[in-house]
Amino acid sequence: MTKAAEVYRLLLRDLGPQHWWPADSPFEVIVGALLMPQTSWRNVEKAIGNLKRAGMLSPAAIAASRLDRLRAVVKPAGLYRTKPPRLREFCRHMMRASGGDVDAFLRRDREALRLELLSLKGVGPETADSILLYAAQVKVFVVDTYTRRAGRRLGLFEHEDYDSIQSYFRRNVPDDLYVYQEYHALMVALAKHACRARPRCGACPLLEVCRHGRACSKRA
Repeated sequence: MTKAAEVYRLLLRDLGPQHWWPADSPFEVIVGALLMPQTSWRNVEKAIGNLKRAGMLSPAAIAASRLDRLRAVVKPAGLYRTKPPRLREFCRHMMRASGGDVDAFLRRDREALRLELLSLKGVGPETADSILLYAAQVKVFVVDTYTRRAGRRLGLFEHEDYDSIQSYFRRNVPDDLYVYQEYHALMVALAKHACRARPRCGACPLLEVCRHGRACSKRA
């Protein structure tokens, strides 16, 4: 068993399945991924709740919305100058590409869809891969700040760049959609629970396999 696979086993044992991404539809996953940068999931949930109550949680409704109205509705997600126009433009692109049919938009060649997503303003690799993994149900490993931080401390890798880290997990964990989804969610949970910017190593379920945690224990 690779170290990455052992980390997954220990996290699943101690933290349990995360059942991430919490959403009622693939389109809700897309909206959440677009609103997620630089805020908390709690704030994204508030924004999505506002969209539902306003009857705006659809590609057509968002694409046709006035920008001032959309800004007011998704305000809890922050970055009101950039997120609302990018969300609206994404939905307008979806309307042009598939007539607003979310399943048709997502049900295309994986590489072509990823390149298309990355061509849209405000969509970086993490957002694109979150949409692929959780909305399109495509096997792709999402790399975020939490994964970078925990992975370096654990000694899984030393590099920083997105593609190299993604390639590391692709080589070292089972090629399984459920594993990819749970592994990403578990790393997020680990970062919030113990592997914070200032780590709480004593509360970490991975202390026995963590290079950083063992080094801190020896110094103590």
